[in-house]
Amino acid sequence: MSPLPEDTTVTVVVRRTTKPGCESDFENAMREFIAFALAFPGNCGIHVLRSVQANPREYTVIDRFADPAARKAFVAAESYKEWMIRLRALTEEEPHIEEMGGTSGWFSLPDKPHAKPPPRPKMALVTFLGVYPLTSVFPRLFKQLLPGWHPLLVNVIVTSLIVACLTWLVMPILIRVFRKWLFPTA
Repeated sequence: MSPLPEDTTVTVVVRRTTKPGCESDFENAMREFIAFALAFPGNCGIHVLRSVQANPREYTVIDRFADPAARKAFVAAESYKEWMIRLRALTEEEPHIEEMGGTSGWFSLPDKPHAKPPPRPKMALVTFLGVYPLTSVFPRLFKQLLPGWHPLLVNVIVTSLIVACLTWLVMPILIRVFRKWLFPTA
């Protein structure tokens, strides 16, 4: 039996604090930056979170890339450098940037970006709890909903939905539910 392929995705967590009164300009610029980032080859998704309770001027950006080469190409692009200058003009200081490989990116706390990822067995168990129900239900459901479709096309749709559900719905919920167990010292 061959070993499982290594997850090569890269998750980048960026924390910025806007200058007082620049929140609206920063959010407008971030909308444009998101469109730019998502159009870049190898970008797998980007999320912007605002810390409304602790500091309403603090933003955390979580950006995922297919692999380290995609991340490297992104930051090497001249247009990326221009964006960093534009966003820096709206913030108090240089951003804090942290890169994580593999599924560790799912296991990051936006309010505690320096928290160490949990041990791999814990990450594997929580990921299993998210993946198992989706892979048990979605294939059967879509096979019934799309009976005349080619199986490979149905598989593409199902896989895309599973990845999207895990990234934007299931894993964030599971991380909140199991937060104290995953991050006992955070």
